[in-house]
Amino acid sequence: MLRYFINTLYLCHQMLDEIIALVKKEATLEWRQKYALNGILLYVISTVYITYLSIGVKGGTVQIPTWNALYWIIILFSAVNAVAKSFIQENSGRQLYYYMIASPESIIISKILYNTCLTLVLSLLGYLVFSVVMGNPVQDQPMFLLNLLLTSIGFSSCLTMVSSIAGKAGNNGTLMAILSFPILIPILLLAIQISKNAIDGLDRGVSLDKIITLLAINGVIAATSYLLFPFIWKS
Repeated sequence: MLRYFINTLYLCHQMLDEIIALVKKEATLEWRQKYALNGILLYVISTVYITYLSIGVKGGTVQIPTWNALYWIIILFSAVNAVAKSFIQENSGRQLYYYMIASPESIIISKILYNTCLTLVLSLLGYLVFSVVMGNPVQDQPMFLLNLLLTSIGFSSCLTMVSSIAGKAGNNGTLMAILSFPILIPILLLAIQISKNAIDGLDRGVSLDKIITLLAINGVIAATSYLLFPFIWKS
């Protein structure tokens, strides 16, 4: 029993080291390929500004439901553009190298963690730009930020797993869209509902069931990715 416990601790420590190294690798590659990150940031800012010019915000005609829906639509497509390249950009040689130095569980966890951070940064940037350009109607800021975090986890977990499937299917972007959007839509609807409650400043108990549902969806997606990815990675 003691030997089993020690072996488990050793494997956990080894996986943690692999995850940290892989996350650092992702950050280093992103920093070297600045055009990709800069393109995504430019997409967020330009989309918000075009929305500002298109719907007549200058005249004060934007409504809170419109503000809420537009924000989440922009964040959704920004997340798709940011996370879609997780496995699609990896060539076969690099994938073989990863196969030799790290376990598939470490790879998928590191990808999800990094993509969660990236999606969260994009969400916060979009929120900042939206607040400056189109005003900030949110009354319950902590609830709104918690919603951003949970939704970023859901988006990144779903898109990372689907990206791995699309990468094995010949980098088919159409396949990624078909597989991801049926899963993303429930997450998006919950995010819109929770943020609407935060904007209106309603009691946090009103959003509790939706937060629990969002946590459950995130847990199911993350667990499914952890269990299924090794089979995809070895194929």
